[in-house]
Amino acid sequence: MAVPEPILHADMDAFYASVEQRDDPDLRDRPVVVGGASGRGVVAAASYEARRFGIRSAMPMVRARRLCADLVVVPPRFDVYRDVSHDVMAIFTSFTPLVEPLSLDEAFLDIGGSVRLFGSPVTIAHALRARVRGELDLAVSVGVAPTKSLAKLCSDHAKPDGVFHLAVDQVTAFLRPRPVGHLWGAGPKTVERLTDYGLHTIGDLADCDVGLLIRLLGTDRGRGLHDLAHGRDPRRVVPHEPARSVSNETTFEHDVDDPAELQRVLLRLSAKVGSRLRSSDLSGRTISLKLRFANLSTITRSTTLAVPTNSTRTIADEASGLLSALRLERVRVRLVGVGVTNLASGDAAHQLLLDTDERWTNLDEVGDAVRARFDGMDVTFASLLDDEVVELSETGDDRRLQEPPQG
Repeated sequence: MAVPEPILHADMDAFYASVEQRDDPDLRDRPVVVGGASGRGVVAAASYEARRFGIRSAMPMVRARRLCADLVVVPPRFDVYRDVSHDVMAIFTSFTPLVEPLSLDEAFLDIGGSVRLFGSPVTIAHALRARVRGELDLAVSVGVAPTKSLAKLCSDHAKPDGVFHLAVDQVTAFLRPRPVGHLWGAGPKTVERLTDYGLHTIGDLADCDVGLLIRLLGTDRGRGLHDLAHGRDPRRVVPHEPARSVSNETTFEHDVDDPAELQRVLLRLSAKVGSRLRSSDLSGRTISLKLRFANLSTITRSTTLAVPTNSTRTIADEASGLLSALRLERVRVRLVGVGVTNLASGDAAHQLLLDTDERWTNLDEVGDAVRARFDGMDVTFASLLDDEVVELSETGDDRRLQEPPQG
């Protein structure tokens, strides 16, 4: 017999901040944020103690400090968070092989085939929370529902450190009074357009003629949100969804207008992106450059290669070429990023290498081996040895659509 509410959405509570509080007992019960401490830093994650002061993810650090004089700011340790995330996902997959990670700190689980072994969906949700707490000393909130979008709403309702179960016959009453912005995929611009037409709640959206929604939002978005407003979501849990992109970006302490300095930063970011691609056995064909200027305008440029690559040198050369082609001439830059898309497995990257390219490949392999064997040590370019650029944000394999950095 089919399980009526087979989908779980598990979301770690204040993940980055909780890991820091776990690893440093002096931080427990204190208002802690993870992020850049400089004047341009932003909050990547806030503990629940910090949230009581109104501090939220993506908030400028200057404002967060104003809200809480005793705020503790901790620099991010992304390598640690990735390791902990691996342990979390291992616990999830011990209940079901159908686990779809959305990011380091959240995932969908289809437990329809697990109930005979582990009990009802709610029983599994509580058992999962107990395992994460007992083995990792961290809290996770779990939503139990008939569909992915509903399970995600339920996990938000379960926070912090709880379980919320939505039965099939409760869906309509649960959805109708909620703001349209609570629907998964309804971003700020979509919400603004809907509210301009008087559609403020999910119930308003459900009652609206689908033809009007199509005219407002387009066919796919209009029909999709109308279905979600009625609790309909045919999307299945897709285990081990492949990464869509690998990227890194840096926000400067002060605006940079020196082309040589920008080129050095591109090299550093390319080295990180290349290392992460190789560690995931991935390569990509499209290299992208992202720039945000002092006036906050943002541009992106990209180039597509004939064959996939995960070579640091190739990524750096292509990103550098994109930057040079812009001829910025002392334009002040606030943020720079490098990304690789059109990804494939490493085996798909059958590159035709020259002797010089082979030397760069060997260097990549040596650097990766050193980082893996000796924690804290690295092999890098001589031009980066004195690099003092402050990195305030890091983006990884991008599976999110419009979700906040932390739950």
